[in-house]
Amino acid sequence: MPSCKKIICLVLLLLLFICSFQVLNVIKFPLEIDIIKGDIKNLNIFFPFSLEVNEDSEEIVRISNSNDEKLNLSLRNSYNLEPINNGIAKLKLKFLGIFSVRNIQVNVVNQSYLIPGGEAIGVKLNTKGVLVVATSEIIGVDGKIYNPAKNAGIRIGDSITAINGIKIKDADHVIELLNNIKNNKVKIEIERNNVSFTTEVLPVKSKQDNSYRLGIWVRDKTAGIGTLTFYDPKTKKFGALGHAITDADTGTLLKAENGEIMKAQVSSIEQGKKGSPGELRGMFFEADDVLGKIENNTSFGIFGTIYDDSKQFKNRKALPIALRSEVKPGKAYILANIEGDKVTEYEVEILKLEKQNVPQAKSMVIRVTDHRLINKTGGIVQGMSGSPIIQNGKIVGAVTHVFVNDPTKGYGIYIEWMLKEAGIYADSDSEFAENN
Repeated sequence: MPSCKKIICLVLLLLLFICSFQVLNVIKFPLEIDIIKGDIKNLNIFFPFSLEVNEDSEEIVRISNSNDEKLNLSLRNSYNLEPINNGIAKLKLKFLGIFSVRNIQVNVVNQSYLIPGGEAIGVKLNTKGVLVVATSEIIGVDGKIYNPAKNAGIRIGDSITAINGIKIKDADHVIELLNNIKNNKVKIEIERNNVSFTTEVLPVKSKQDNSYRLGIWVRDKTAGIGTLTFYDPKTKKFGALGHAITDADTGTLLKAENGEIMKAQVSSIEQGKKGSPGELRGMFFEADDVLGKIENNTSFGIFGTIYDDSKQFKNRKALPIALRSEVKPGKAYILANIEGDKVTEYEVEILKLEKQNVPQAKSMVIRVTDHRLINKTGGIVQGMSGSPIIQNGKIVGAVTHVFVNDPTKGYGIYIEWMLKEAGIYADSDSEFAENN
């Protein structure tokens, strides 16, 4: 009998261990799953859990279990989710086939097609108001030292959006308003970390030039070279860079008031080396070849609308996009423009993929394997951010950053996250799935 009790205890302990392990898997299981109509999604569910579709969702998604004939006694049950119609399906993850432990939403949408970019673009961005990049002391006409902005709580990285209720246009506008107001207290409207507030400051007349000042250095615009990631011919929306435009001095994400992208020519390359990221150098003319308007600058890139696509994207082939679940480690390609205005395909390898159920940066790690690109640039260089990543004929993401200590490697972002930011594709958005 003792041996029999030991066996029972061991079995119970084993079952407890299996259940504990599977509970952790359930906790990590996504609350939403995106499927493109026409594809089949495979899910592995481990004992003692099983998957069922709600009756009212059977017209959206069909579930088949390869272990049905074994009465689900297998430690691992493999389920295939087959989309039938666009819309939202509700699934239930059950314990022992009885107790519902998790609700899962499946969004079924049509395939999206985009024209991949790869061409270098000039980026000109005007900030919302002005960005404070430094504070300084002022020697007043009385010879005393003042620091009005600092005393009023204004910090580096703040955006000044209005003075006495008047919306700020640029840095010169700040000087003009202060000299009109003179030595009266002014109300300064500030945005900091997406929170708006107002503070009062008394401008000081500077001994240096007899102008009224707050003791701040500000910036109102930026410009540079980047790479176009995609263009959507249906909505005329574009996405580029794959990361935010930030201020060079403060690292603050620049709030876009308005801006434009333009055609650019790559004129020279500074090769990337270990410890020193390289750079594409190019030129563009603000008055000529304007492609589109920048409407948003976010952590996942810059986004906006193309003015006229009749020339720039004529006869360009659109490619399907891949959901993040379709992206696999292995061979892929990037489209990049490293000389003149010519876009070339270069081979890369996707080394690592991150499991991201919500939009995040650094979705994947890639390595340049094409010796043509390595010989010319050393790998990934500044200015290539936004280069689309293609795998198995689908757009899977975009290049975002280079590894400083190894320029042949860099980060990429899933194309899903960029499309959600652009407002043209939102697989995990239930409203999008319902409307389709």
